[in-house]
Amino acid sequence: MVDEQAGTSREGALAEDDQGGATGKALIISLVAALGGFLFGFDTAVINGAVDAIRDDFHLGPFALGFTVAVALLGSAVGAWFAGQAADRVGRVRVMVLAACLFAAGAIGSGLAFAAWDLVIWRFVGGVGVGVASVIAPAYIAEIAPARYRGRLGSLQQLAIVTGIFIALLTDAFLAFLAGGALHVLWLGLPAWRWMFLSMLVPSVAYGLLALQIPESPRYLVAKGETERAGAVLREVLGTSRVQNKIADIQRTLRREHQPRLGDLRGTSGGLLPIVWVGILLSVFQQFVGINVIFYYSTTLWRSVGFTESRALEITVITSVTNVVVTLVAIALVDRVGRKPLLLVGSAGMAISLGTMALCFTHSTGSGDNVSLPAPWGTVALIAANAYVVFFGVSWGPVVWVLLGEMFSNQIRAAALSVAAAAQWIANFVVSTTFPGLASIGLSFAYGLYALFAILSFFFVLGMVRETKGRELEDMDNAVGRRRTASSPPGA
Repeated sequence: MVDEQAGTSREGALAEDDQGGATGKALIISLVAALGGFLFGFDTAVINGAVDAIRDDFHLGPFALGFTVAVALLGSAVGAWFAGQAADRVGRVRVMVLAACLFAAGAIGSGLAFAAWDLVIWRFVGGVGVGVASVIAPAYIAEIAPARYRGRLGSLQQLAIVTGIFIALLTDAFLAFLAGGALHVLWLGLPAWRWMFLSMLVPSVAYGLLALQIPESPRYLVAKGETERAGAVLREVLGTSRVQNKIADIQRTLRREHQPRLGDLRGTSGGLLPIVWVGILLSVFQQFVGINVIFYYSTTLWRSVGFTESRALEITVITSVTNVVVTLVAIALVDRVGRKPLLLVGSAGMAISLGTMALCFTHSTGSGDNVSLPAPWGTVALIAANAYVVFFGVSWGPVVWVLLGEMFSNQIRAAALSVAAAAQWIANFVVSTTFPGLASIGLSFAYGLYALFAILSFFFVLGMVRETKGRELEDMDNAVGRRRTASSPPGA
């Protein structure tokens, strides 16, 4: 109890310091780091406008086309896996610059690809950059942000992702409009679909240049023994006058005889630490509820309720705007309501809305692209789909990234986040590639399966996820579902 009160007092004192003008500095720095999420979203969506043109230009069959689209996700898994180790060795900022370079290389290579296999390689390279950025952004923001604002600043990652999706869709539509179609020549003898990929150069260059302007993480600097630089960053970003106390707290959680490595994630029994499994399952559930089906394969749904194919992109853009708006709502709520309540509400809401969609499609007629829903089921399905996006956007979208950035102790954060993010990319790949097969069985079966995972995610959060709202990163341990007490040793 004494330790807990002392921790609360220390947290309160730091929070008072954090109310100074440095909060604006932390916001600006977090926005720059969150540009990594923008690359994530942009890469996810920019392929949508180019899919048909790639298929026709390179004469690809369904499997080859699907692999070409999804291979970036495998690259992202690889990038995420190694990002934590690289960040602990050379620093967060240098790894951000590396991610920007990989993404830029992928943009140029994809835009100028001369064959399908060449495009696959460059899509993979760009995906590695996205995977690296997806790990570094939440880790860096969590380490740089004042505790009382960490949830809101951490949510900037998801806001950047959904904004990237929105901007990419607008870019695709604009370039296709200028050229008269994705296959039509636009500038310099290149068709519009190639310029869609080349447009990724803009955010990648901006990310790389801006990353060079922000300070290194104070926790990384302390780990490297550069306490003076760490103190300067803490004074500048957190606005705290208790720099030495803060550095001492960081040092307390970083004491070790070796550099951070993936082996630190193993427990005494040889398996992964329970907290690492919680991070992995958070990532998997975020994808297994089927969110990317809405963004990757929404055309079937919209056409089934009576919309023409030409309206599909317009509706998808509207859906992405909805996602941006509800993410702003999540940012406003996450530090007030807490992480766990938002996840529970999101799981319940997604289960109901997905279950409703599954019910609607039991009344469908036709198959494949000719699926249709009679009234009133088409309207109900459309409402349920948008409700699903709202519940995901206000909960599992941003909150998972917040938790992954802050739930692990300083000793394992970067490595554990790498493993969890890699699991998320692999789960994304699995969902994206299996949906066509599930849909061939029936859309009712597909959405019913995602509803089941939403139900499972509710009970997982209820029993295994602990609240981290307002806690200093130095007070995080590797326990699951509880706070450390005075009798619990560090790392218990």
